[in-house]
Amino acid sequence: MSKGKPLGLWVLTALVVGNMVGSGIFMLPRSLAEAASPAGTVFAWAVTGFGVLMLALVFGNLALRKPDLNGGPQIYAKALFPNSPSLSLLSGFMSSWGYWIGNIAGFVAVITTFASYLSTFFPVLNSASVLLALGSFELTTGHALNFVVCSLLLWGTHFLALRGMEGAGRINLIATATKVIGFALFIVIALLAFQSSTMGEFAAAHLDDEGRSVSLLSQINAAAVVTLWAFIGVESATVFAARAKRKKDVSRATVAGLGIAIVLYVGISILTMGLLPKERLMQSQNPLVDAMTEVLGPYGGYLLAALGLVSLIGSTIGWVLLSAEVPYEAARQRVFLQPFRRENDKGMPKLSLWISNGLGQLLIFSTISGSIAQAFDFIIVVATLAYLVPYLIASVYQLKLTLTGEGYTVMRERRMDGFVAVLATIYSLWVVYAGMGDWQTFLFGVLMLASGIVFYPLLRRQLRDE
Repeated sequence: MSKGKPLGLWVLTALVVGNMVGSGIFMLPRSLAEAASPAGTVFAWAVTGFGVLMLALVFGNLALRKPDLNGGPQIYAKALFPNSPSLSLLSGFMSSWGYWIGNIAGFVAVITTFASYLSTFFPVLNSASVLLALGSFELTTGHALNFVVCSLLLWGTHFLALRGMEGAGRINLIATATKVIGFALFIVIALLAFQSSTMGEFAAAHLDDEGRSVSLLSQINAAAVVTLWAFIGVESATVFAARAKRKKDVSRATVAGLGIAIVLYVGISILTMGLLPKERLMQSQNPLVDAMTEVLGPYGGYLLAALGLVSLIGSTIGWVLLSAEVPYEAARQRVFLQPFRRENDKGMPKLSLWISNGLGQLLIFSTISGSIAQAFDFIIVVATLAYLVPYLIASVYQLKLTLTGEGYTVMRERRMDGFVAVLATIYSLWVVYAGMGDWQTFLFGVLMLASGIVFYPLLRRQLRDE
């Protein structure tokens, strides 16, 4: 199997940072303003940052101790049941399915955010003039154009990816370097312009939609799923482990990428609260653009929007590559539908790319009704819940290795990894619990995960016929 040139540390780190620092950094200030007070936001970041660090250590450790298990955290579901082939296959398939669906929802969130920031330069994307009316449904000019823009970005990235991993990875590296420098400058400018009076009282009461005061713990729970979305993609290097030059680069890229993302996310989300009043922040479709416009005027907003577009193009490339790689590697591990193993002459998973992006196109239809912000909020909850199952499985698998001693010769390392695995498991379970706050969205996410069972008999038939 030809995979092209192997991926080095910098490209792997860029994939981690590029996939994490994507749509979330642009829309999260608004989502967090709706979910919590400044105090609740800070505590949510602290808990999430610590929990994701534990997950990152789990992914990095498993990449070193189980180098034969490639393709992402969902692959460890298969290894959990070595003595039961049927259960091993079922758990591996269902976990891969959920993780794949989460990835598709992830790149749709990035693409819809791109359309939102493009509207800074082309206000017609926000036009409310009605193009078509069918009963209670109205298609506006803005929604129609958003759909076209999102579709063009998706399929442009698709054909770039088909040309090979090396070229797409290089473009993603350039876009990631640009965004890290740009967001670092945003933090510096925001620090100089920060006004605590705009943020309001640090521990001010936070009210829900019905005007009732929300406790600090409830605020942290509400913000937990939102802040975790910021770190979805921390396992990106693990997914591409089979293409890495060195396995140790996978662990290094994971931890380095997480560190960069934490600094950018926490700095930007907190500082934005001191640039825009809470009421305005909660209504904003482009929070960072509005914040920079407030400080530097229209040209500052345009500059930030341009940075956002470059950043989101890079993130789209990373997410599309990730979404195609997941079922491809799972199929190679014999826990996913076997046609997904098909490659083109560049070593790219062509069928996986076509099907993943085709499903993404269906989700992009969410942009033809409602606002981009509403579509973003819905997609990130569904996607985050889809990711939590593989994250939890990876944590439980490392815990199992430390209990059995498999792969360990030094007791101190075994104890330390076991402690990390316990914390990562507790964190994953907590976010699942926190995500149950919106039952309608939670049940839709569960339904998407469960839908894979329809295709499981087909996988068994394919493996039996080989």
